[in-house]
Amino acid sequence: MIQPYIVPVLLQAAGIAVLLAEVMLPSGGLLTIVALGCFGYSLYLVFTAVSAFAGMVFVLADIILIPVVLIAGLKLLARSPLALKTSLSSKSGFSSFDQEKDENYVGRQGKAATDLRPAGTAVIDGKRVDVVTRGDYIEKGSAVTVIAVEGSRIVVRKDQ
Repeated sequence: MIQPYIVPVLLQAAGIAVLLAEVMLPSGGLLTIVALGCFGYSLYLVFTAVSAFAGMVFVLADIILIPVVLIAGLKLLARSPLALKTSLSSKSGFSSFDQEKDENYVGRQGKAATDLRPAGTAVIDGKRVDVVTRGDYIEKGSAVTVIAVEGSRIVVRKDQ
């Protein structure tokens, strides 16, 4: 009596394994098609070779099992080395700017590399840095002086 169930159960297990692989590997939906083929052929074999009742049991099991496997696969993916687990934070040592280094710019002179309307780029000590003005328009090539560093903003004014 177990003989007609072997191939459909193996196909169901293969479908589950392929579904988990689909969660982990980018396949463009190809693995999903293979998994659906495994589930579909398994159900075909059960309905035709065993009985309609056994087929309905398999359908019910699939309705319950497939979402559980997908949710478990997504949770597994979150814990796997395939997922990006790091975040860029100051606690991890990442910073978008170096506060101590930028504060050394106060009083330094440079040249506007772009028009400052009021934001743009200036060359200060041979380095291109993003700067802002206090609302003034400064033409490209004008001499500028750093008057403040406010967080990550470097504030400049036009030299007179």
